[in-house]
Amino acid sequence: MAKQLHHIRENLLLALDTLRTHKFRSFLTVLGVLIGTTTVIGVASIITGLNNRLVDTMEQYGSRSIYIFKFEPGFRFRLSREERMRKPMKYEDAMAIRDYCPDVEQVAVMAFHQGPSPGAKYKGQDMLDADLQGATSEDFTISNAQFVNGRPYTALEDAHRRNVAVIGADVTKRFFENEDPVGKYITAGGNTFQIIGTLEKRLSFLGDNGDDRTVFIPYWTFKKIYPNDKENLIVAMAYSGRMTQAMDQITAVLRRMRKVKPDQDNNFGMANAASVIKQFNEITGTVALVMVVLSSIGLLVGGIGVMNIMLVSVTERTREIGVRKAIGARRQDITWQFLLEAMTLTGSGGVMGILLGYLLSFTIHTLLPGLPSTVPLWSVFLGFLVSISIGLFFGMWPALKAARLDPIVALHHE
Repeated sequence: MAKQLHHIRENLLLALDTLRTHKFRSFLTVLGVLIGTTTVIGVASIITGLNNRLVDTMEQYGSRSIYIFKFEPGFRFRLSREERMRKPMKYEDAMAIRDYCPDVEQVAVMAFHQGPSPGAKYKGQDMLDADLQGATSEDFTISNAQFVNGRPYTALEDAHRRNVAVIGADVTKRFFENEDPVGKYITAGGNTFQIIGTLEKRLSFLGDNGDDRTVFIPYWTFKKIYPNDKENLIVAMAYSGRMTQAMDQITAVLRRMRKVKPDQDNNFGMANAASVIKQFNEITGTVALVMVVLSSIGLLVGGIGVMNIMLVSVTERTREIGVRKAIGARRQDITWQFLLEAMTLTGSGGVMGILLGYLLSFTIHTLLPGLPSTVPLWSVFLGFLVSISIGLFFGMWPALKAARLDPIVALHHE
């Protein structure tokens, strides 16, 4: 065993010495491996970072939440004619879910203004991208809203259509950085509201979080101001451990409320945190697969380059091989010498690719804070393992060719 380790160490030192002798040639040879490894590390870091951020964001809004809309919530590119003709979700639909779904703990209804952002004003200052949203009082509980100051509005204030508001963190920062906003009056959508509460800043998935620049008002107050806005989003919260049962019950109730025939598909959509994350993973998985294929081309080019340069190296060192065989080197010693050289060559390219991948991830995180980037440990091991394997595979033929050389012929080689 000690003798074998000695041979491996000796061959590795010979391989490193060869790399030092031909630095530039070695760098050009492993450039494809370097680019391929960097691509794998970079893509893996972005996808892992996005996935972690999405999980954290969804958990922040509640892992027991069920989002119900007339379309299937999620990433969509095109709507069918049937989907475009669907009727909006109604307040009565939410009440039916509350009354007839025993595994649903709470239900909230949210209404959105169908038009440009109404903006907000305070003492002559404008916030043009501020949004106005109507929501029942249960929304703050279901969405895990955390209050910095004040309180949420109540169901009684909602029923009496009070002009009260809870404002997001960006609205607070814009208008009330140096004063307490609770009790002050803000104008949004041409109406004046008394601020009764302020929310903590939400974790965002990409860029700003819409809730942070939103003025939340009671649902029926919103309907008083915008009676023609019909679109509603229903959010239900299942009891712990009853998510599947709650979704089945909601489906049955909504099919009855929306008069869906037994042989027809649902004319509404539902999603929870798990389904959104699953859909996102499917999309990123496809992107990752495409990038792996593209990076594999770089690795293949790098492998062919390694094989060619090793064949040249065998030709250049034919006499050296003959001398080694003449003084007792075995075939396997020569084979391992050239295999280790090829693996060291591609392995060094892999290490440089890993370092560049880390640098790329750090640069993305620094320049684009909204785009999370985290290098997963598995991608580092995979990148290094693949780079070593490329050297092993593409270095096999040159190594065997060197091992099979006749020592007498090799010694007479000029």
